[in-house]
Amino acid sequence: MDKYKRFFVIVLDSLGIGAMPDSRNFGDEGVDTFGHILEKMGALDIPNLRKLGMLNLHTAGRMEGVEEPLGRYMRLGEASNGKDTMTGHWEMMGIKTEKPFQTFTDTGFPAELIAELEKRCQKRVIGNKSASGTAIIEELGEEEINTGAMIVYTSADSVLQICGNEETFDLANLYRCCEIARELTMKDEWRVGRVIARPYVGRKKGEFKRTSNRHDYALKPTGRTVLNALKDVGLDVIGVGKINDIFCGEGITKTYHSDSSVHGMEQTIEICKQDFNGLCFVNLVDFDALWGHRRDVEGYGREIERFDKNLGVFLEAMREDDLVVLTADHGNDPAYTGTDHTREYVPFVAYSKKMKSGGALDNEDTFAVIGASAAENFGVDMPDGTIGNSILSKLI
Repeated sequence: MDKYKRFFVIVLDSLGIGAMPDSRNFGDEGVDTFGHILEKMGALDIPNLRKLGMLNLHTAGRMEGVEEPLGRYMRLGEASNGKDTMTGHWEMMGIKTEKPFQTFTDTGFPAELIAELEKRCQKRVIGNKSASGTAIIEELGEEEINTGAMIVYTSADSVLQICGNEETFDLANLYRCCEIARELTMKDEWRVGRVIARPYVGRKKGEFKRTSNRHDYALKPTGRTVLNALKDVGLDVIGVGKINDIFCGEGITKTYHSDSSVHGMEQTIEICKQDFNGLCFVNLVDFDALWGHRRDVEGYGREIERFDKNLGVFLEAMREDDLVVLTADHGNDPAYTGTDHTREYVPFVAYSKKMKSGGALDNEDTFAVIGASAAENFGVDMPDGTIGNSILSKLI
């Protein structure tokens, strides 16, 4: 079997394609991120996704698939118990998560945790509720600056976030406080998937703006992943966007910080023009962070269009021995109630210039086929305890 020298996995963060059979158990009945965007917008300018087969896989509104799609495509179900970023990405690389991470959306963090955080950081906590990051800075930013307090908040995700003004809090101190929060939330009943530093600038309402100095403090994967296996044999494992944070650097040989999803694709295009041998793993977070959680259908749709434009540039830059897989880590239906992720199937759309033909594949019940296929492609064994079966033979 001819194999690929370079394997790209590009995650369109939260671009789900419809409810799974167990979605109701997660409070997500009738969800469909991509489908509802198409229905409400009628059509999107996405010629590159369309020619690869995305609309043959899942369509709605006024759009239709193509007669001869270039890519191979199918739906992937999530085997893990969850619908968050880490669970989805870890599963792609072979880890099945049985126990979901803790969320504090409805109640805020327990008083015991907040008291210990205040003591260790020597700062009074304000906020302690579920909120939009931009909204809570507008609400409490002036108080934080004037009193030296510390804004702590959560969201629908399993996350503890700390805001800090770069001029008055100091980035190094903000990161120190986040490291303390990460240590405290290793306790099982407080175990969140990520602690995130959310720095911002500005001095008063209407002027506050978050900066790109965000930093994620994620839990380490619960076991070795395909990334470790690839790195161990000397292959390149390149992370773009928040991949390095999601895996705590485990199995990563080089990382690129992205300021936006557009920037992330621009970085991926530049990486594609360079020589390397291995895996390039990309997360494009704006679909989720800017539009899904804020329930902005049009914003989400326009972000897909911006991605498609750069996808066209990337496809041109691909070499004959490259394979790209487009997928997602969960859903975040902007037409649904609330602000939470949604439990959904995700797309799998694969393309190479040397593929003999495109078309539908049989659906799979785990995201782990991605990592397993990469492992077979590079001739490495899946780590002990991982899941996933390779479909590489169907991608040639």
